[in-house]
Amino acid sequence: MNVDKDVRRYRENGYLIIENVIPDRQIHELFEEARQVCLGRCGDIAGVDVLDGLDEVEVLKNIIAIHFPHKLSEPLERMLHEPVIVDALTSVIGPNVKCMQSMFFIKHAGRPGQAWHQDEAFIPTTDRSLTGVWIALDRATIENGCLWVIPGSHSPGKIWPVREHDDPRFDPTPQSHSYPWSDEDAIPVELEPGSVLLFNGYLLHRSLNNVCREGYRRSYVSHYMSAESKLTWTGGVLKKEADDYRDIVMVAGKDPLAHKGTEDISIPYLRPEKQ
Repeated sequence: MNVDKDVRRYRENGYLIIENVIPDRQIHELFEEARQVCLGRCGDIAGVDVLDGLDEVEVLKNIIAIHFPHKLSEPLERMLHEPVIVDALTSVIGPNVKCMQSMFFIKHAGRPGQAWHQDEAFIPTTDRSLTGVWIALDRATIENGCLWVIPGSHSPGKIWPVREHDDPRFDPTPQSHSYPWSDEDAIPVELEPGSVLLFNGYLLHRSLNNVCREGYRRSYVSHYMSAESKLTWTGGVLKKEADDYRDIVMVAGKDPLAHKGTEDISIPYLRPEKQ
């Protein structure tokens, strides 16, 4: 990284691309780990019963994502600490960084994407420090459903309202609306395998459906934030927001809130296409 230049670009645009971070051997290890998790071979995982009766190939085709796979796989947990990525995170967040979420997206041909949204709308920090890390494990293209971003859309520091939608290109995640940009302002983020996108929690982004006839668009996505900040988040499990969600993994520096301890709250689960 050219730290000063890259941080300046991140601040201005709300995202940063780091190319060729993860080597092929590590990518293949992550593929295998995700496969074993999907098949229930790494420990208990919620949602697997929806796929009863399907063979291995069909299981993988019908899963959109695995949530919190780092809790079941040492290689997936280790990826949260990848040095090049952590260096980038400390440059844009600060010296003390924690991770609270991981997701492995599989996205087989024909599977949907996600409509326009901001990650801070779902994972609210108290200091606007939320940062997504999106690692391309297959080549991410327009055809197979790469991410699209609206450069600079993080700048207002505003969470736009969300609503339900019925667009078949997207999964049921609510979409943001009433923002002052159009689809024409968006750009695709096509990435080679092993490249990484860092993006601000307020950045508007989406992914379209995978329109390829065969194949996957696999990615490993994690969310990080400043360890200085409390996190009022449900973790997808709690019935109401926590005062400070403490199911975290420290990846850099010290935890100023370490006196609170940590908790094991979030449960690894599969998100099938049809629930």
